[in-house]
Amino acid sequence: MRPRILLLGGTEAGVRKAAECGLDVVNIDKPALFEPAARAYCVQTHLVDYQDIGLVTALARTLHAHRPFRRVVSQTEAGPLVAGHLTTVLGLTGTGAATARLLHDKAALRALLNERGIGPVPFRVGGSPSMLRAFAERHGALVVKPTMGSGSLGVRKVHTPEQVPEAWAWLDAFGVGEFMVEKLLTGTEISVESFSVAGHHTVLAVSRKDNGGGVVALGHVLPAPLPPGCAAEVEDMVRRMLDAVGLVDGPAHTELILTADGPRVVESHPRCAGGRIAELVELVHGFDMERLTCQLALPGGVPALDPVTRGAAAVRFLTPPPGRVRAVEGLAAARQAEGVVRAEVGVDPGGQVEPLRWSEDRSGYVVARAEDAATAERRARSAAALIRVHTEPLPIEPTATMQDLLTAADEVLDPFGVALCNE
Repeated sequence: MRPRILLLGGTEAGVRKAAECGLDVVNIDKPALFEPAARAYCVQTHLVDYQDIGLVTALARTLHAHRPFRRVVSQTEAGPLVAGHLTTVLGLTGTGAATARLLHDKAALRALLNERGIGPVPFRVGGSPSMLRAFAERHGALVVKPTMGSGSLGVRKVHTPEQVPEAWAWLDAFGVGEFMVEKLLTGTEISVESFSVAGHHTVLAVSRKDNGGGVVALGHVLPAPLPPGCAAEVEDMVRRMLDAVGLVDGPAHTELILTADGPRVVESHPRCAGGRIAELVELVHGFDMERLTCQLALPGGVPALDPVTRGAAAVRFLTPPPGRVRAVEGLAAARQAEGVVRAEVGVDPGGQVEPLRWSEDRSGYVVARAEDAATAERRARSAAALIRVHTEPLPIEPTATMQDLLTAADEVLDPFGVALCNE
């Protein structure tokens, strides 16, 4: 009998990979996000909101009692916290509730890292305008962010104490809710993709992020050009962080900043990376991290992980001016450009380009490869420049709160908090 896994939010590609690994897949997905083509690779499909904790827990218990699961897996941004909860409830191997919660709650992770001396960073939770101003005066600059979430949603940099009133007004208008304040870290931003088996953490890839001075990633390049000796320091910090949170098995996506005082962890997630980084990892290092995650459920486990670098790859995102889309040009030319592996546009004429508030607002991307990182990045930028999304301003500039954006994405930051509110 084939091993069985419970997959939360499975895409067609993800479910297919699990089936190809020799697994029976039970997929629980949100109706609005479900990809119908995924059904062909599942033994069961349940279209319910997996962030409805009471419902998904009862459903998982019933399914597990009928025929046990080997693992609970999720590669979505909203799913790992629930997957950790179900892993603990069902008594399965994998990242459990405590570890998933630590990695979901940025303030809890920062407190733990500071307590363990793993790249300490001054921070506070919540506050007032006077506290923000005092924090900025003491530390020079700060960043405010929700204590939970991803995709740079609700993140804002405050460079001087004089900017505090404007930032406070934005926090209120955007409806950030519970937030944390950290010293603003400056330096090269990188992402580390790792995979853990029985507590042994292997760093598979390190990419460099370009956010153009803002908070939303405009591009990534892999491998990241790092100063001599920096790679070992980064890998050591990531391994110490993963040990501290108790992650034993599976993928982790960790974002860091290379400051003058050494690397500092920004956040980490127990899943494969978004932003096309997982695709870059496969192009350059040959690891399909989604497939590796599925293989954890097999009796033979995961094959030996021996990273090998084959050239470089980069992604560049499309961020046209916000407004109504009049025309899209140049996609065919971009796809034919040198080194381009993939190019996609996510908006059509008549559609709308939103202001760049988080990763979901990007309008497309170009992935390119080359023999070295600089050339791969140049190719991705050049091909992306060939794509022109023509927009016209809307009569009334759209405004939205953070909750509006989450609702449109069918996501809540803390499904356990919602469950408590509904009791």
